[in-house]
Amino acid sequence: MSTTDVTTFWDGVYAARPSGADPRPNDRLTETAAGLPPGHALDLGCGAGGDALWLARRGWRVTAADISAVAIERLAGLARSHGLGDRVAAERHDLRETFPARPEGGFDLVCAHYLHTPFDLDRAAVLRTAAHALRPGGLLLVVDHGSAAPWSWNQDPGARYPSPREVAAGIGLDPAAWAVERADAPRRTATGPGGRTAEVTDHVLLIRRIA
Repeated sequence: MSTTDVTTFWDGVYAARPSGADPRPNDRLTETAAGLPPGHALDLGCGAGGDALWLARRGWRVTAADISAVAIERLAGLARSHGLGDRVAAERHDLRETFPARPEGGFDLVCAHYLHTPFDLDRAAVLRTAAHALRPGGLLLVVDHGSAAPWSWNQDPGARYPSPREVAAGIGLDPAAWAVERADAPRRTATGPGGRTAEVTDHVLLIRRIA
């Protein structure tokens, strides 16, 4: 499928959602990064931009990437309106073709929350590239759906959710250079469109580059 078709799909997804003035960050990001010193972060599949804005408020410089021009334009506008335009670089990328530039020394944090798509994407290759974009000591946080919420676009009852350890194995990183620091499946109460709530499972994988 062409980039145009994929972009049209995701533009439609975000255009159908109301643009919040201050989108919430993901819980797994805040619990992971709350105690980290600020540095350079990369948010893959930034969506509404809650994670990027949360990091920027805490002094991080954030590259926020998404395939949707609607999402990117909204985030750029929000960053400016909150006085964070100099800390958030919102960039459109089709990760099948391009990847955000690595800063000198590498990223301190790369996060990929719910980087799922109904279209072909070599996700393991994208996450492998992300791991290599880290500086030594940097963290890769991958949070995947472990269950479907009632409002999820994927309602396939036969959908399988690979475990964090399976995701780590698929990335295929050298254990001498990258260490898995967390691989678990916590549950939380999620809030969806219209304020609906549901209990969902997250698959959380945290990898540190050690060399």
